[in-house]
Amino acid sequence: MGGCSKDDVSYLDRRFSKKVRDNVYGNIYLDPLSLKFVDTEQFQRLRDLKQLGLTYMVYPGAVHSRFEHSLGVFSLAGEAVHRIKAQQGSELGIDNLDIQTVKLAGLLHDVGHGPFSHMFEREFLRQIPHGIKWCHEDMSVRMIDHIVDFHHIDIDAECLKKAKEMVIASTEHVSHKSVNEKHFLYDIVANGRNGIDVDKFDYIVRDSRACGLGCSFQIERLMDSMRVMGDEICYRDKDYLTIYKLFSSRADLHRTVYTHAKVKAIEMMFVESLIKADDYLQISSKIQDPAEFWKIDDSILKTIEISHDQELKEARDLILRIRRRDLYQFCNEFSVPKDKLEHFKDITPQDIVCSQGNGDITLKEEDVVVCNVKIDLTRGRSNPLENINFFQDFESNEKFPIHDYRISHLLPAFCEDRIVRVYSKNPDLLKTYGMKAQVHATPDRKRNRRRLEQSY
Repeated sequence: MGGCSKDDVSYLDRRFSKKVRDNVYGNIYLDPLSLKFVDTEQFQRLRDLKQLGLTYMVYPGAVHSRFEHSLGVFSLAGEAVHRIKAQQGSELGIDNLDIQTVKLAGLLHDVGHGPFSHMFEREFLRQIPHGIKWCHEDMSVRMIDHIVDFHHIDIDAECLKKAKEMVIASTEHVSHKSVNEKHFLYDIVANGRNGIDVDKFDYIVRDSRACGLGCSFQIERLMDSMRVMGDEICYRDKDYLTIYKLFSSRADLHRTVYTHAKVKAIEMMFVESLIKADDYLQISSKIQDPAEFWKIDDSILKTIEISHDQELKEARDLILRIRRRDLYQFCNEFSVPKDKLEHFKDITPQDIVCSQGNGDITLKEEDVVVCNVKIDLTRGRSNPLENINFFQDFESNEKFPIHDYRISHLLPAFCEDRIVRVYSKNPDLLKTYGMKAQVHATPDRKRNRRRLEQSY
């Protein structure tokens, strides 16, 4: 499946399009307006932003970029709106401007991402002094405006306005949409209503493939099942489990890839490196101005690593530890009981220090780091399928929700996990405080050999 199949020639004149070969969908055809955005230094920057940040240091195949993902979402967004138009175009009044707008939103939805994926905004910016509240969706909107102004792109004002609204449709700014009709178009790229959108479709399939994992979620089946009823996209009732697989596949990726214990250890070390380098490199001072922000990408790691400046020594030493696999050591983890989740607060190093028993060595806050992991089905403790409406068949005009107990008693009764992981910055402390036997550990033989080599 791709942006255009052989059967879809009628809705795209390929004479004026550029063909890109994608390793997931095959040929993707970029229309002239989309090309004006793609062929800019601001969009090409996405080639230098890895989709999964530092995950490639654990999963070597995870080196795909935001550029590929953006083309994939562009492709799926076009596919979705064209399928809806083919079935219901006349009754819904879908026109070419709607199609162009949805595709453009899919193409540009991640153009405001920072280095190393979500780590930049969720970890680094929140930990710098006077932590900054910032999100990549807002920067994407500002970056779109910057690209249009800087490159003098001729674009319909209404198309541009709606495309930007679609980019932030899943955020708290969702109420800012300027139209009351065709609300369903805003659910295609970033769905704030129930979480089913082509952004998830692409990254679940693309990330799974890059990491060498299987994926049971079927994009094609859901695409075929879409139908707009009451200004929202609904699905065949028989596809309840397909939608469940969408959310469960996402949760599986979070558990096995995005929040892998080694991945988080590497991320925490690099975040600490960025914090130490921030005063000198002024990274955080560039996040408000698109004209400066687009110049920041994943190369910041190499900038720190090869610098000889004394001001970056501490930051550089942390990256050197990562390169030599001298990582913060995983000590233990704790899964929060479900009856404690509602009022549970993130655990801090101070909490760990205060809970230590009597011993010969006093544990200090700077000796440990704590990672608070949250894994859910996109709606916290709530089941996202409760916000989805279904229909019986394509002859039916009635939409309705489905309760999970009507489908299977094997479906989970709870939709959120909270896991607290504790790491030691100093491996020698493990001799005193011990360490849980776990699968994330470096084998003792390898660790002992490394220490022996370092002693010479």
